[in-house]
Amino acid sequence: MVDYATYMNALNTQIKKYMPKENTPLYDALARPKDLFRIPLPEAEQLQFKCIKQAFIHNYTNNQFYHRFCKEEKVTPDDLKTNQDLTKIPLIPDKFFKDYPPGKDFAVWLGNIYTGELPHITIRHKNPTFDDVIKAFNEAGIIVSYSSGTGGRYTFIPRNQQTFLNAEYALAKTLVGMVYPLWKYDSYGYLLMPHPKKNFIFAGKALEIYFDTVKNVEVAIDREVTTELVQMTMGNVPGLKSKIVRYFSYRHQKKMVNKIAAWLEERDKAKDTITLLGAPYILYAVMEKLKEEGKRFDFGERGGVATGGGWKGLRNTTSTEFRTEVNKVLGISEKWVFDVYSMVEGNGWMIHCPEGHYLHVPYSYYKALVLDKEFKPTGYGEWGRFAFLDGISTSHPSFVITGDQVKLHEHCPVCNRPGPVLEPEVQRAKGEDLRGCAEEVRRMLSSDVGQ
Repeated sequence: MVDYATYMNALNTQIKKYMPKENTPLYDALARPKDLFRIPLPEAEQLQFKCIKQAFIHNYTNNQFYHRFCKEEKVTPDDLKTNQDLTKIPLIPDKFFKDYPPGKDFAVWLGNIYTGELPHITIRHKNPTFDDVIKAFNEAGIIVSYSSGTGGRYTFIPRNQQTFLNAEYALAKTLVGMVYPLWKYDSYGYLLMPHPKKNFIFAGKALEIYFDTVKNVEVAIDREVTTELVQMTMGNVPGLKSKIVRYFSYRHQKKMVNKIAAWLEERDKAKDTITLLGAPYILYAVMEKLKEEGKRFDFGERGGVATGGGWKGLRNTTSTEFRTEVNKVLGISEKWVFDVYSMVEGNGWMIHCPEGHYLHVPYSYYKALVLDKEFKPTGYGEWGRFAFLDGISTSHPSFVITGDQVKLHEHCPVCNRPGPVLEPEVQRAKGEDLRGCAEEVRRMLSSDVGQ
């Protein structure tokens, strides 16, 4: 078996273009360590402080609205002298990124959120849709990705190319590092999301790096999925057109499931190594079909699965039950079935460990916080509102209070990795709508004309 350093060097060779710039705190915190989850705590604390402080200084200096917000909170970069001072950084409620106007004013709103000088952006339509604006920004080199909840409001986040590449690098290094020694470039993958080169749904868009980490990749939804289409298929737009769209989405799901099932059968017969990444709903539907047909596969140590949330709408199936089902139907070891927890506002990827399936935090560049009812940081072992400080973003202030309830542990109760972990099952806070890219995909595909 190849040693860990050689294994990770092979990954870096494949995804070198995604890496942070050298001689920066982010490079030291994200690219230099071989294993993001085994950095000694004193070393990681220094890396985290330098990386997050640098991100804070950049956004404080180059983002007008965030600079004003920090002045109101009476916090400046000079107040950050030790790692413990990072909790002084003013946090933005995630609802802020949902409070946008329509049309051309939406473009202005994005520009105000963006950190730094905007490139020239041409909006060609008199009354542009969200998708028109997103495409215009993309043409200018700014990637606007989004996620939405059951309430029907999107979360839109603009990223410059460097930030998005670094976010993708963090995801690949997080996932490949945790699944050692499963990954190899010469293998087969299936992306259970909309095609990242045709769409801007965040969890799918961030997986564009998948095509550089695995030699042969298929995509479940190989078409453009607009914000309007998502709204229609999720039932948020009334009328005949919406019903027709939901009907054809439902028909597309059946074809998609058949195609993935046939692919699995072909890969199993060839004894290929496979990975499946994306929405659990799609794989669940495939496994239901395989069970109906009496088919079982035996991928064993040749297969791995990484999902991205979406459990609440999956017939209340937990990630533990899902792992068991994958093992029964596909023969993939439960230790190689992971869930990844992230959000569109940030660039941190918390991933299950194979030993205990706790969500490990990439603590060298990302600080996880749990807030009490007064929105003050609380200690380990307490349930509270999840917040984070993200050292990657140079294109928006990624210091956010989320709508999720979590419990943070000082270290994993099962494995010997030294950093902090979250309880495996993340909950939505009371009164918050169900959100996430995987949930979007589930509702989009499961919406029948009769629903």
